[in-house]
Amino acid sequence: MTIKLEPRTKERFLDSIRRYFAEQLDDDIGELKAELVLEFVMKEMGPTIYNRAVADAQTRVQHLVSELDTACYEPDLGYWSKK
Repeated sequence: MTIKLEPRTKERFLDSIRRYFAEQLDDDIGELKAELVLEFVMKEMGPTIYNRAVADAQTRVQHLVSELDTACYEPDLGYWSKK
């Protein structure tokens, strides 16, 4: 699976990685090292995160679909009961 990032999103991720290394690890890394970290995380952990997100979305959609019968129910022959 290949995750494609928009250039602006990738740049924000790289900035975040560089900032994390600087603030948390007292290590100023360059763009190349930040790109290698991002590539590793996306290849190694990205699929698991993606699959979890898809499973969560499926659960949510299934829950919403299961509520359709009550949320969208209209009683039959309801004209005479309204009078």
